[in-house]
Amino acid sequence: MNSEGHQKVTTSHLKRDAYLYVRQSTVRQVIENTESTQRQYALRQRAVALGWPNDRVIVIDSDLGQSGASAVDREGFQKLVAEVGMGRAGIVLGLEVSRLARNSTDWHRLLEICALTDTLILDEDGIYDPAHFNDRLLLGLKGTMSEAELHVLRARLRGGIINKARRGELRCRLPVGFVYDGGGHVVLDPDKQVQESVRLLFATFARTGAAHATLKYFRQERLLFPTRLGNGANRGELAWTRLSLGRTASILHNPWYAGAYAFGRFRWRKRPDGGLCCRRESLPRAEWLALLRDAHPAYISWEEYERNDQRLQASAKSLGWERGRESPREGPALLQGRTICGICGSRMHVHYNTRRSGQLIPNYVCYGRGRLLGDGACQSILGTDIDAAVSKLLVEAVTPMALELTLAIQQEVAARLDEADRLRHRQVERAQYEADHARRRYMQVDAANRLVADSLEAEWNAKLRRLGEAQEEYQRQHDADQLAVGQAERQRILALATDFPAIWRDPTTPQRERKRMLALLVEDITLLKQQELTVAIRFRGGATTTLTLPRPLTPQQLRATDPEVRRQIDALLDEYTDAQVANLLNQRQMHTGTGATFNSTSVRWVRSSASLNSLKKRLIDAGWLTTKQVAARFGVSISTVGAMRGKGRLNGRICSDKGEWLYWLPDSSQAPSSHGTATSTARGAV
Repeated sequence: MNSEGHQKVTTSHLKRDAYLYVRQSTVRQVIENTESTQRQYALRQRAVALGWPNDRVIVIDSDLGQSGASAVDREGFQKLVAEVGMGRAGIVLGLEVSRLARNSTDWHRLLEICALTDTLILDEDGIYDPAHFNDRLLLGLKGTMSEAELHVLRARLRGGIINKARRGELRCRLPVGFVYDGGGHVVLDPDKQVQESVRLLFATFARTGAAHATLKYFRQERLLFPTRLGNGANRGELAWTRLSLGRTASILHNPWYAGAYAFGRFRWRKRPDGGLCCRRESLPRAEWLALLRDAHPAYISWEEYERNDQRLQASAKSLGWERGRESPREGPALLQGRTICGICGSRMHVHYNTRRSGQLIPNYVCYGRGRLLGDGACQSILGTDIDAAVSKLLVEAVTPMALELTLAIQQEVAARLDEADRLRHRQVERAQYEADHARRRYMQVDAANRLVADSLEAEWNAKLRRLGEAQEEYQRQHDADQLAVGQAERQRILALATDFPAIWRDPTTPQRERKRMLALLVEDITLLKQQELTVAIRFRGGATTTLTLPRPLTPQQLRATDPEVRRQIDALLDEYTDAQVANLLNQRQMHTGTGATFNSTSVRWVRSSASLNSLKKRLIDAGWLTTKQVAARFGVSISTVGAMRGKGRLNGRICSDKGEWLYWLPDSSQAPSSHGTATSTARGAV
């Protein structure tokens, strides 16, 4: 120890404790690199030589086996920083800077605290005072070099991993359905139930076209899906759980099932606090680190994988602004995802208006290419007439193919049920094997060893109960499937084979299925609304046809009141208030433009839209006076006018639903004879 180092140690430092920080990066280093650990512990003698008593040298070694890349999860380092911040440390000892921290943020934070509390730092090269500029500069350079060293080590390891992955030799955690054989090659899982479950998932998605519909099918059939446990005591073992939407999408997006070796499909980002939990971000295929096709056996072809990926992307786009051909859904819009604007060429969106009866009315709307700039919509077209015309055309075009289509559907339904039945039977077979295995273990145990025998007997009983439940569930679902495709159902399907219009118009046919049938024949439909509505249909294969329809009514025109009803309202307003008019119209069984009954509000809306005067306005125009006008003429109060009316001295009548009165004075201008004698209600109307 040189004299300059001794000069930095003062009495103030010696009054406080010396803290020795010991760390190794991994448990393997702790076990194998014992010499480095001994060198770190030997720094205690350096502190004693500087004047600290042996019992005042506190060793912090709780971070052995922890990486220094971050202070998170390093309790020892956090304790050291806390002791320094509270002014209890006179000196901090570490074999080198990398033992204390390999992160510039943590290292410079420690230097700041040491400078504020007048705490020294010691390593193999000497003693430093962070409060002095030169020492602080040197310590900062050492911290930067320590962090750079960690980066270089990681870069070397990462480079080796990437090179091995690009050759397809890097062993990764395999998705369910694959295992490594004895030679380290990727093969299909030898468990037939696992293979059939994975194949059924892809077949169901090919049939339904949506990940959520695939999940729904597994739930309806009560089918479990395999998974490999990733951690815990049973790590790597096969388990059967309910399928989730996230797992369904992950399997459909995974190129391993198409026989491709893929690596680097995601970018992992650490949390802001430096924790180990990371956020996964999917990368475009062009940015994957490795993609080797036909590297191992596959469940689906590469072409089918790309089709699945495109369908998933289309489903995702259907939720966004730039949605295109989204997957068929349950809404009543038959042309959903197929319509193109005849003005700008953009895909048209579907909007629904809800009638008072609860009926959904589709509208095909195009926002235009400049929608992001605030431009107005190109066109909005009511969809009911268009859907009906296209539906009629489709029925006429498909009728010759009805028999072939129906028979194919029947075969698909039967095959689908057979596949589900086979998977459920596999579950029964697995439960039977586990019960037999538990029985063999119980029979082989020494009867005198009651503790072990009782445990194995309980396990055997549990397996038998599980077997019974699996058999009951299998039988119940099997009976339900037989009913679903029984002889009567087969006869009904064959009876409808030659009558495709009945199938199309059958109320039990889901709208989603109609849209799928439409997608098999129609590529897209272009709509252009001018004096008439032009519907240009392009079929798959290139054939086209054009329909000309009357210009559809606007929503305002659809909700407009019938002209005859407006005429009667105009006539009734000569004698009745809005509420009285509504009551009379309801008695005559007339309705508003939306099909609802009349009330005072709807009558008032019709008056406003048709510019019809109210009863009060009509009476005033005929010479009737308001209460204020009568009071002013006679020089009395408003209450006196009411009293005069009650005594029969004034001739008045109610003119509105608010109970307002109008009066007819004998010296007023001649009133129209149609009004006659004024009363509180016109002609006794209620």
